[in-house]
Amino acid sequence: MTLEEIEQGKAASLAEIAAADDAATVEKLRVKYVGRNGSIPALIKGMKDVPKDERPAFGKAVQAWRAAVEAALAEKGAGAKAAGPVAAVDATLPGRWPAQGVEHPLSRVIADAARIFGKLGFTVADGPDIENPFNNFTALNTPPHHPSQDRSDTFWLAADALLRTQTSPVQIRTMVAAKKPPVRVICPGRTYRRDTTDATHSANFHQIEGLYVDTKPVSLADLKSVLAYFAKEMMGNDGAGVRFRPHFFPFTEPSVEVDFTCHVCKGKGCNVCKQSGWIEIAGAGMVDPRVFGHVGWNPDEVSGYAFGFGVERIAMIKYGIPDIRWLYENDLRFLRQLA
Repeated sequence: MTLEEIEQGKAASLAEIAAADDAATVEKLRVKYVGRNGSIPALIKGMKDVPKDERPAFGKAVQAWRAAVEAALAEKGAGAKAAGPVAAVDATLPGRWPAQGVEHPLSRVIADAARIFGKLGFTVADGPDIENPFNNFTALNTPPHHPSQDRSDTFWLAADALLRTQTSPVQIRTMVAAKKPPVRVICPGRTYRRDTTDATHSANFHQIEGLYVDTKPVSLADLKSVLAYFAKEMMGNDGAGVRFRPHFFPFTEPSVEVDFTCHVCKGKGCNVCKQSGWIEIAGAGMVDPRVFGHVGWNPDEVSGYAFGFGVERIAMIKYGIPDIRWLYENDLRFLRQLA
């Protein structure tokens, strides 16, 4: 194509665009001239066949054509939108009321726990979901041969990285960052374990763990009083009690399983608590002195307690949810029942 033919094509295209009277026609002309397979892009692709001494003038003319067409299309498109039909609005019609959102039961339990423990001076600490073996196992007094370190139990990403199996590593990070007591924190968060999903188990669940360490003496009696207050506030049972049963955890000594008075029957016995009057709710104990050693604290100068419980378990008990999978299916019918 010669320079004269380019000028003729430019004039013809601008005339077509000027005559367009609707948005559909404007769009067709855009595709025809500057679309991916349009006339102008085709000329640009064919510049390799133009003699070298003619290419500068040829390219300048084609780019001028393209700029003129795009400007005309933009102007015509804006005019078509402005001249388009305007939908009538009846201001007397009632507005559409948007559906009100519902707080998820897991979010509610975490927020309630933060509020309850906040009254006792606990602050909320957070940490990464991807942890290193030292924070997740070694510092928590878990030996290398412990079953929890097997690939059948833990999601390992690399030799030095894994998805945390508990929120206890946040306690280690908090103590290391604090450098010295006192420390009084709760650590809510998501945790991961290789587990088969069923009505009561999930490979991805939430925990809230607590830690209190001080230079003054700390005892199991202090732990029991804190958990008794938490049980009363969380379960809405003014007569709630707490009982400890001996247990074992690598990072606490002594270790206990913690039961709350059943919030349904108030300890008299019912189907929820299997006629025992108690509901198992948490694990706890005095921090093992070796854990203090791992974070550089002198076990002879500090003492403290730790506790942890599953958020899903409390939600299921408190709201009567029989299947843990309901908490993750995003069924609005289920969530509306808890509004």
